[in-house]
Amino acid sequence: MLSDAVQMAFNYMRTIKITDIIDIAVTAFLIYKAITFILRTSSARGFKGILLIVVALWISTFFKLNVINYILSKTVQLGFFAIIVLFQPELRRALERVGSGRLFNLFDKQLDESRTEAAIRQTINACADMSKAKTGALIIFERNIKLDEYIKTGTILNADTTSELLRTIFFLKSPLHDGAVIIRNGDISAAACILPLSKNPNLSRDLGMRHRAGLGISEVSDAVVVIVSEETGSISVATDGKLRRHLALDTFENLLRNDLIEEEDPKRKAVDMVRNTLKVKRDAARKNKKDI
Repeated sequence: MLSDAVQMAFNYMRTIKITDIIDIAVTAFLIYKAITFILRTSSARGFKGILLIVVALWISTFFKLNVINYILSKTVQLGFFAIIVLFQPELRRALERVGSGRLFNLFDKQLDESRTEAAIRQTINACADMSKAKTGALIIFERNIKLDEYIKTGTILNADTTSELLRTIFFLKSPLHDGAVIIRNGDISAAACILPLSKNPNLSRDLGMRHRAGLGISEVSDAVVVIVSEETGSISVATDGKLRRHLALDTFENLLRNDLIEEEDPKRKAVDMVRNTLKVKRDAARKNKKDI
C-alpha cells in the first residue's frame, strides 16, 4: 500500500506543469497579502464576523439545522454586497495602492530629483532648528498616492520648500501652525491640512495627536511623514503605519533620502536600509540609557 501511494504521488507530480506552479505561487501570494492587509487595518473584526458566519453555516449543515441553515445561506448570498459596503474604505485604499504602483507610474511624469533633494535638505535644516526650539511640526512628503483630499482641507501655498518658510509656518503664533504641511514634487502644496488619526489601538499613550495624525496618514497612503515633538523636540519618521522615533540628524537624513529618492543600485539601497535600521536601534538605546 505504501509503495502504491508513493507511485501515485510520483505520477501526480509528473503531471504538474510550470504554469501550475506559477498559478499556485501567485494565488498563495495574493492570499497572504489579503490576510496581512486585513490584520493591519480596522477590518480585522469584520473579517472575524464573516468567518464566524461561515463556520456557523457549516455546523448547521452538518447537524441539519434547517431553519438556521436557511437564514445563514440567505445571509451568505447577500454577503458579497455587504462586504463591499462594510470594507469600502479599505478596498478603496487597496485599489489606490495597486493603481499607484511602479508599473502604472511608468507612464506618469517622473519626479524632479533635484527639487526633491532641495526639499529634503531644507526640511532637515528646518527640523534641526525646530527640534532645538521644541517647536512642533508635521510635514508630509507625498509619493505615489495623491493626497488631494487632504490638501483641500488646508491653505494652498504652492511655494518653494525653504527652511525659513517651514519654521514660519510652524511658529507657535502662526495661523497655519496647527495642522500639517504637505510637500508635493518638492514644493509646499498646502499648510494647516487636517489628517486622519491612526486607528491602531496598540499605540503608546505618550503619543500626542500630532504623532497619531502622522501615523494615520501613513496608514492610508505611502507618504513619508516627518514629526517634530513639541514636548521633547525629538524627530520621528512614519511610513506604512510604522513610527521611528528619537532619530539623530544623520539617521533622519538617511531615512528621508532612502524613502524619497530612488537608488540606482539595489544592493546599495539594501545596505543603506540595514545601516539605517542599526542606527535607529542605536539611537533608541542611547535615548533609553540617557533616560535611565
